[in-house]
Amino acid sequence: MAIAAFIDHTLLKPTATIPEIKQLCDEAMEHQFYAVCVNGCHVALAKKELKDSPVKVAAVVGFPLGAMSTQAKIAEAKDCIQQGADEIDMVINIGWLKSNLDEKVLEEIRDLKTSIGEKTLKVILETCYLTAEEKERVCKLAVQAGADYVKTSTGFGSGGATFEDVILMKKTVGSKVKIKASGGIKDKQAALKYIELGVSRIGTSSGPSLLK
Repeated sequence: MAIAAFIDHTLLKPTATIPEIKQLCDEAMEHQFYAVCVNGCHVALAKKELKDSPVKVAAVVGFPLGAMSTQAKIAEAKDCIQQGADEIDMVINIGWLKSNLDEKVLEEIRDLKTSIGEKTLKVILETCYLTAEEKERVCKLAVQAGADYVKTSTGFGSGGATFEDVILMKKTVGSKVKIKASGGIKDKQAALKYIELGVSRIGTSSGPSLLK
């Protein structure tokens, strides 16, 4: 199986330098990864580096806390798309979900999707902070809101992707939306297991070493 086609080659550290972003893009082209995933300030650079290649640019929005205003997230998402992003990975408002403000969570995801039009929207749940019931609820909200993916984690929380979470997410969303596993995926065996469980994309900063 060609794992490379599932990988979002990721560099989201606050310390990421311009040469490191360029290297990320070079590696993505060399290994034919599906996309690179970067912070908003690096989108234009990544787009330029990946010119004439099939590698997509994914940008994170509301990252990593998800606790800024909806309007701020929308402005950030629109800016990333203008700079050349093909996909947006947004963090939900975790506090709203935990406060049972489901309508607000739904509206925010829907508003983000509306603001980026045909571009792909991945909704980051940050599963390490959620109960099983909350994970199910937010998966259903993401489907209802018209998201394209539900995604496990930012990689900046207290935990990353787990097989259990992906099984729960798959059971909840079925084939209505796709699933992205991210956070702490560093070896080939784990990546293959996630693919077997039904994920369509894997977010990892260990892409090249994972292929070995």
